[in-house]
Amino acid sequence: MEQKIIKKPFNKRAFISVAMFVSGIALPVSGIMNHNLQFSLFTPERHFWMSVHNTSAILFTIFAITHIIFNRKALNAYLNKVKGIALSKEAITAIVLVLFIVFAVSSHAFHIR
Repeated sequence: MEQKIIKKPFNKRAFISVAMFVSGIALPVSGIMNHNLQFSLFTPERHFWMSVHNTSAILFTIFAITHIIFNRKALNAYLNKVKGIALSKEAITAIVLVLFIVFAVSSHAFHIR
């Protein structure tokens, strides 16, 4: 009995989504490593993690822009749907909380002399 092999076309949207996810995961990992190595001399290890972080950031940005382009119809439909809806109290609370935490954690940079 012969089986027919069905060739699926390359799914660009799936590729872009997975690539964006992988490069997005690499960003905090390499960022933490950069933070841990920040007071080291410029060693090959520090250079490696800086390169990983910078390359991941560039790739993430490219894939995110491409993702938006490939999904613009769905994005436009969503934006048109929520155009007249005000932000919920949950959304406002989440935004304020995230901004507060980011500022609180990041503000230590201004206290270092």
